[in-house]
Amino acid sequence: MSSSQPLDLRLPTPGCYADPERAGIDADAVFDGMTEHLFFTLGKLAPTASLHDLYMALSYAVRDRLMTRYLASQEAIRARPQKTVAYLSAEFLIGPQLNNNLLNLGIQKEAEEALKRFGIESLADILEVEEEPGLGNGGLGRLAACYMESLASLQVPAIGYGIRYEFGIFNQLIRDGWQVEVTDKWLKGGWPWELPQPDEACFVGFGGRTENYIDQKGDYCCRWIPNEHAIGIPHDVPVLGYRVNSCERLRLWRADATESFDFYAFNIGDYYGAVEEKVGSETLSKVLYPNDGTDEGRRLRLKQQHFFVSCSLQDMLKSLEKRGIPIHEFHNHWTVQLNDTHPAIAVAELMRLLIDERNFQWDAAWAITSRSVAYTNHTLLPEALEKWDLNLFKSILPRHLELIYEINRRFLQQVRLRYPGNDAILRKLSIIDEEGGKAIRMSHLATIGAHHINGVAALHSDLIKRQLMPEFAELWPEKFTNVTNGVTPRRWVALANPELAHLLDEELGTDWITNMELLKNLEKRQHDNAFLDKFGATKLSGKRKLAGYIHRQTGVLVDPSSMFDVQVKRIHQYKRQHLNALQIITQYLRIKNGQGDDLAPRTVIFGGKAAPGYFMAKLIIRFINGIAEIINADPDMEGRLRVIFLPDYNVKLGEQVYPATDLSEQISTAGKEASGTGNMKFAMNGALTIGTLDGANVEIRDRVGNDNFFLFGNTESEIQSLQTNGYKPSKYIEELPELAEALRLVEVGHFSNGDGELFRPLIDNLRQNDPFFVMADFADYLRVQGEVSQAWKNKREWNRMSLLNTSRSGFFSSDRSIREYCEGIWKVDPLHVEITCDVRD
Repeated sequence: MSSSQPLDLRLPTPGCYADPERAGIDADAVFDGMTEHLFFTLGKLAPTASLHDLYMALSYAVRDRLMTRYLASQEAIRARPQKTVAYLSAEFLIGPQLNNNLLNLGIQKEAEEALKRFGIESLADILEVEEEPGLGNGGLGRLAACYMESLASLQVPAIGYGIRYEFGIFNQLIRDGWQVEVTDKWLKGGWPWELPQPDEACFVGFGGRTENYIDQKGDYCCRWIPNEHAIGIPHDVPVLGYRVNSCERLRLWRADATESFDFYAFNIGDYYGAVEEKVGSETLSKVLYPNDGTDEGRRLRLKQQHFFVSCSLQDMLKSLEKRGIPIHEFHNHWTVQLNDTHPAIAVAELMRLLIDERNFQWDAAWAITSRSVAYTNHTLLPEALEKWDLNLFKSILPRHLELIYEINRRFLQQVRLRYPGNDAILRKLSIIDEEGGKAIRMSHLATIGAHHINGVAALHSDLIKRQLMPEFAELWPEKFTNVTNGVTPRRWVALANPELAHLLDEELGTDWITNMELLKNLEKRQHDNAFLDKFGATKLSGKRKLAGYIHRQTGVLVDPSSMFDVQVKRIHQYKRQHLNALQIITQYLRIKNGQGDDLAPRTVIFGGKAAPGYFMAKLIIRFINGIAEIINADPDMEGRLRVIFLPDYNVKLGEQVYPATDLSEQISTAGKEASGTGNMKFAMNGALTIGTLDGANVEIRDRVGNDNFFLFGNTESEIQSLQTNGYKPSKYIEELPELAEALRLVEVGHFSNGDGELFRPLIDNLRQNDPFFVMADFADYLRVQGEVSQAWKNKREWNRMSLLNTSRSGFFSSDRSIREYCEGIWKVDPLHVEITCDVRD
C-alpha cells in the first residue's frame, strides 16, 4: 500500500493542539477540561458529582481532544480527494469508548492523575460506570469495530455506516437456569461520544407504487411513489487511530418521522393516532435484529436494511456534490464494502438513485455500481443467507424489485451465452429462487453486483467456491478471494491485558502494538525459565481478576490456579456448546467413580447469548446451568471441577475473559464456522486452543504450530462423507459406554431436579438426528481433553506453548486484514494528516 505525501493542514487556533482550553493532554489540562464540563455541560459541582458525572465529564474532555483530529481528517479528504472506504454493516460492536480513546491518545496516566484530584484513586472505578453501546451482537459487529479502528490507525480514509439502535439487542439475565431477555437501555444516562448532525438528514421511502413516463428528452423513465417515509438523522461517532492524527467517522442513522405529531388526530381524541407515524418510523432504529419469526418482524428487518443503506448511499452522493465532484466518478471516490448480506440491497438502491434520481442510463449506472461494491460473505449456513419472500419484498420496495428483475434478466442472458441450454444452472444462479414460494436471494444480488467477493478464512473462502457458490466461482473466478479476519491488538491486548502489554513493552519495545510481527521475537525466550515465569504471572493476574468477577456476579468461588477452560461465543448448535457440556458430565462421572486422578483441576466457563426465538440454543443454556448447579454443589468436585455460565457476555466482559483463559474451546463442526475472531483474541493472550479444523482454526494451527494446538474431530471432507453415507449417531453412542452413561444421566433428570422431560428435545436431537455431528466427534474430543490434562501437569511446558501462541499470533491483527483489503479489493491508499497550528496569544 503506497503512502501519499503528508498534508500540512493549518487550522485556526480554537480547537487546535496548542489551545490549552480544549486540546492539552497533560494531567492539568484534563483536570481543567473535566471541571469545565462538570460545571457548564452537566451543571454539577465537583463535591457533589457522582461517578457517572465524572465519567461523563472525563468523556467530554477526551472528546474535545479528538475534535481537531476528527475535523482535520474530514478537511484532508476535501483538500485532497481520494477514494474512501464506506463500510456498511448492520452492527458495530464497538465496546466501551473511554479507555480506548485514552489509550489511542496516550493519556491514560494523565487521566488517572486528573481523577485523583476528584478523590478517585483508580481509573477502573470510572471505566466500570460506562455502559456498553448496544450497536451489535456477535463476531460480525466486533469485526466491523476492529476494522474501523485499524482503518484509522493505518490512516486509510473511511466511514462506517450503520444504525443507531436505541435498545440494541437485549441484556441477558439467567433465572432458574434459563436465559431471560430484558431491554438494553444503554442510552438512558446519555452517550457522550456521538455528534448528531440533523442538517445532513436523508429521506427514505417504503411501499407505494411505481409509474412509468416519458421525460422531456423522450427517454423512458420510472418514478417511485412511496406511501410511507422516514427521516434518517446521522449521529457521528469519532473513531481515533492509535497515536496518529487520523480520526474516522462511524455514521449511525436514527429513524425519525416526517411528521411527528398530528394535531387534528389529537384534537379529536385520537391520542395514539396523533403519534402513530412517529412511533412507526422510529421503530426502524429501535432494536437490533427484531425477531423474524413473524411477518411483521420480517418486514421490519427488511425496512431496517433498506433504511440504513439508502441513507448511507444518499450521503455518499451528497458528499460528492458538496465537493463539486461529478457523480459519474462515484467509483473513483467511494468503495462500498457490504459486511455480509444485510446491506446487499445497496446494489439495487444505488442503481435506483443513479437511474431514477440522477438520470443515468442503465449501462452507465451499472458500470458505477459494479465498480464500487464489494461483498464479504460471513456464513455457509443456508438459514443465514438471507432470502426475502417476493410478495413481502414487493410490498416494501416495489421499485427495487423491478430493478432486480432487470439485473437478473441481463445477468441470466450472460449465463445463457456461457452455458447454452443449461436450465439447471440458470435456476441455481438466478437472483429469484423459484423453489417453493418465490424469494429474492440477497447473496446472489450481492455477488452479481460486486467486483469482489471474499470469505473470511482460507477454508471458508475455499468452501464458498467449492460448495456455496461453485457456479458463480466458475463464471467469475477473478471475483473470488480471501481476507482472513483479524482483531485489533490495541483493545484485545493493550487494553484488555495491561500486564502482558507491559511485559511486551519491556521485551520488544512499544512498536509491537502497530507491528504485531515483532511478537515473533518472543520465540527466543521460549526456553528462558525466568521469562516464562514472568509470562505465566501475567496469566495468573488475569485469572485472579476474573475469579473475583465470577464470585461477585455468581457467588461461586473458583480457584485461579485451576485451568480456566473457556467457551464464550454466541450460543448455536453448530458452535457445539452441548459437546463441551457432555464432556463435562463425563469428567464429573469419572471423578464420582474414582477415576479422575489424571484429570486437571478445571474451571469451565461459558458465556454467550441465544437468539430470542432459537429454542434449542436457549435449552443449551439451561442445560449448562443445570450441570453447573449439580457440580458446584457437590463436595466431591471441590478443587477439581467448577462450571460457570457468565450472564450477558459482551465486549466489556470479554476484556476480562481473554487474558484469563488457559484453554480456548473452538469446537464447531468442521465446515460450519466462517472464521471466528474469539479464537484469535485467545491466542494473542496466550491461550492454547482445543479445536476442529474449522474456520480460522486451520490458520491458527498452521501459525502457532501443530504441537501447540490440541486438534480433534472429523474434517470438513469427512463430515461430508458421513452425510453422504447416511450418518447414524446411535452407532457412536453404542461404541462409547461413557457417552451412553452421560446421556442416560441427563435423561433421568439428574441435572434438572428429576424432570426427565426438560432436556428430551436436546437429547432426542442428538440420538436421532445430530445435525452437527456431536456424537461423531465426542470420542476424539474426550481423548484430546485427556491430552490437555496431561499437558497441564507440566506448567513450565504449558507456559512455553502459551508463549508460542502469543508470539506467532501477529498475523491475526486486523491491521494485516485491512492492508489486504486495501491492496487486493479496495485499491485505497492512506492519507496522512499532519496538523500545524499557529499559537496565538
